[in-house]
Amino acid sequence: MSKRKSQKSAANAGQNRDKNKPDSGVGRHRGQPASGDNEVWIYGRHAALAVIANENRAVNRVLATKTVAEEYAKELPQASTELVDRDTISALLNPGEVHQGIAVLATRLPDIDLADACDATVNLPSACVVVLDQATDPRNVGAVIRSAAAFGAAAVIIHDRHAPPARGALAKAASGALERIPLVEVGNLVRALSDLKKAGFWCLGFDGDARKSLSACDMPARVALVFGAEGSGMRRLTGENCDLLARIPMDPEIASLNLANAAAIGLYEWRRRVVE
Repeated sequence: MSKRKSQKSAANAGQNRDKNKPDSGVGRHRGQPASGDNEVWIYGRHAALAVIANENRAVNRVLATKTVAEEYAKELPQASTELVDRDTISALLNPGEVHQGIAVLATRLPDIDLADACDATVNLPSACVVVLDQATDPRNVGAVIRSAAAFGAAAVIIHDRHAPPARGALAKAASGALERIPLVEVGNLVRALSDLKKAGFWCLGFDGDARKSLSACDMPARVALVFGAEGSGMRRLTGENCDLLARIPMDPEIASLNLANAAAIGLYEWRRRVVE
């Protein structure tokens, strides 16, 4: 099985979000009714068009300005597309969200288990997953998902109670990658690292205080890149359950990198050394 097909099969399994979490991107504003429990609003051109193209979602409504509808006439479903002004779309979103003239109401992606994500990599010569330890900023997590898809990672793994929901600002920052790469929720991150090791992944944690720099560390073909939250970093138990800790060499006057930037560097190093 090719790498592309294996990743697609994992992505098709999808993911779901905790319905009790607050929506960081779309909410009940200005008298607008909430969407159904199994529905989410996704906005932004790349994110919305990717949702429409994803056969694993049912698209129930598409709100688009006339300009957007004309530009993407071939991609938008005629039956469910409503021509509206920008203010109508803005009324559905949190203040300040940039929707680019389009928003889509679609069903959530189905759940994917960590075991399923690992199984999809069994026949691959190399595989990488990204693990985020309590990363809570939706735009940062979305950017990590985008980088993970760009560099060919097999999945992004997050904590089910300490991460933003897969919609709104996260989906827009992912720029369509949420439809391409599995976002796996786990209840216990330490147990998830153990399961990854059993599946043949070597866990490399990123820590600014680590003795070894990333360039001095081995990069196995199957690796889980583990990142902590900005500011607090990885929790102690998470770090202790990594096989090795590495730091990204940088100017000592800069305290730390943005999470999304650090993840992009780690993913690039894996692809440069292992894939290409």
